[in-house]
Amino acid sequence: MSTRTAGVGPVAAVRLTPRSALVMGLASLAGLAMLTWPLLLVPEAGAERVDPPFLFLALLPVILAVVLAEVTEGGMDSRVLAVLGVLVAVNAVLRGLGAGTAGVELVFFLLILAGRVFGPGFGFVLGSVSLFASALLTAGVGPWLPFQMLVAAWVGLGAGLLPRRVSGRWEIAMLVAYAVVAAYLYGLFMNLSGWPFLLGIELPGVSESLAFVPGDPLADNLRRFGIYTLLTSTTSFDTGRAITTSLCVVLLGPAILTTLRRAARRAVITAG
Repeated sequence: MSTRTAGVGPVAAVRLTPRSALVMGLASLAGLAMLTWPLLLVPEAGAERVDPPFLFLALLPVILAVVLAEVTEGGMDSRVLAVLGVLVAVNAVLRGLGAGTAGVELVFFLLILAGRVFGPGFGFVLGSVSLFASALLTAGVGPWLPFQMLVAAWVGLGAGLLPRRVSGRWEIAMLVAYAVVAAYLYGLFMNLSGWPFLLGIELPGVSESLAFVPGDPLADNLRRFGIYTLLTSTTSFDTGRAITTSLCVVLLGPAILTTLRRAARRAVITAG
C-alpha cells in the first residue's frame, strides 16, 4: 500500500529560517574541523604525538546548544514538541536495548523515518537530543558524546533532505539505501574522532601499523585511516548497524511512516 499523502516527504515541523540554516551550516563546519584537526595540523619538528586543542573541543557542546536554541526558536508548536519528546524517549530506550552489541543499533531507523516525515530541522534536533538522552540513560557520557550527537544530527538532517516526490516501495528502497550509507558514514566519523589517539594499531593480516603519524603527509595518514576504517567497519559495528537499521526500515517503515504522518497532520505545523 502506498504511503503517499499530502504530507509525503518532510513537513516543516521545525521551521528553518535562513539564519538558522546558516548557524547549522557553520556549526557543522566547526564540528567537521574538530573531527579532522589532527590531519590538518602541522606539528613541531620531532613531535611524537599531537595533543588535541582541548579548549577548541570543549566548544562543541556549546555550539550544539546554540544551534538547537536557534533552530527551535519560535518554530516548534507545543504538539510538535510533544512528538519530539516521545520520539526522544523511545530512541533512548531503543538504544539502551541494543547498546551497540555486535552493531545492533535500534536508534537510527526511527531517527531516519522521523527526519523523513518531519523535515531536516526536526531530524537534526531529534538526532542530537536522542543521543544525549540515551547517553544519560546508559551512563555513556564521555568525550565522544558531542561527536555522537553531532553526527547523529547529520543523519536526521540528511533524512529530511531526501527527495520528496518518492512514495510507496520506492520510498522504502530509498530509505534503506540511505540507512546503509548513513550507518557507514556514522562509523567513519566516529572512527575519525578516536583514531588519532590510538597508538600502534595492528590488525590481524595487516603487516604495517595503521596508527596516525603526526607530521606524515596527509595522503599517507588518509591511506592508513582508510584501511583501518575499511577493516573495522566491514567486520564489526558499522555493518551490524547497517543491517539492523535496514531491516527495521523494511519491516516497520511503512507502518511507522503512516503513524508519523498522522501525527504531523494533527500537530500545528509551521509553514515554510
